[in-house]
Amino acid sequence: MTKVLSVGGSIIVPEKPDTEFLGKFVSMCTKWLDEDKSRRLILVAGGGAPARVYQNAYNEVAGITNMKADANSADWIGIMATRINAQLLKACFGDYCKNDVVYNPTLDDLKFDGQVLVASGWKPGFSTDTDAVYLGEKFDAKTIVNLSNIEKVYTDDPRKNPDAKPLDTISWADFRKMVGDEWTPGKNCPFDPIASKKASELKMKVICAGGKNIPNIQAILNDEEYIGTTIGD
Repeated sequence: MTKVLSVGGSIIVPEKPDTEFLGKFVSMCTKWLDEDKSRRLILVAGGGAPARVYQNAYNEVAGITNMKADANSADWIGIMATRINAQLLKACFGDYCKNDVVYNPTLDDLKFDGQVLVASGWKPGFSTDTDAVYLGEKFDAKTIVNLSNIEKVYTDDPRKNPDAKPLDTISWADFRKMVGDEWTPGKNCPFDPIASKKASELKMKVICAGGKNIPNIQAILNDEEYIGTTIGD
């Protein structure tokens, strides 16, 4: 049984590495894995604060020097942030994670020798959400759990629209209308447009949930009742 957790960078590194969260998260995951040795977890690390801080710095310097900031360069900066976060996760899981961090989720010869596989950003034009979907497809996981700093998907941005309402479920068609079809570096949405398109084509289910709620994450892993939004048909 393989489950994919896309762990938002804002959960791993809100401003600096959240060691208290990481300790609780790793302890919960390893306990869950120890209960059944056939269980496996794929963890895909996001960029978080470092990605946006460095991307913003790049944009500011481009403005000062009158050079045009390009999306490709900004994307690579974000990707590098995901890679250091992924290395941190891999180190925290010790012997549970026996393989190197996955950079390219489409490689034919990817190995998964332990109970944990950690991945990071791949290349410009793709967020770590997309990496999670590719890895889910490769290792036959039907559900992607997207952990971020929001507990549910809303009908609109609740920070801008006080009438926005949280959703328990939403179809792929309706969700894709909300997020659009294009990815831009640093775009902040529950699940990115490119990943959403592929996940809907593969008939996957995506669960969006709060990443700091450890008991809730455990409930999701155990297929129990949980707080979050289920995207799927």
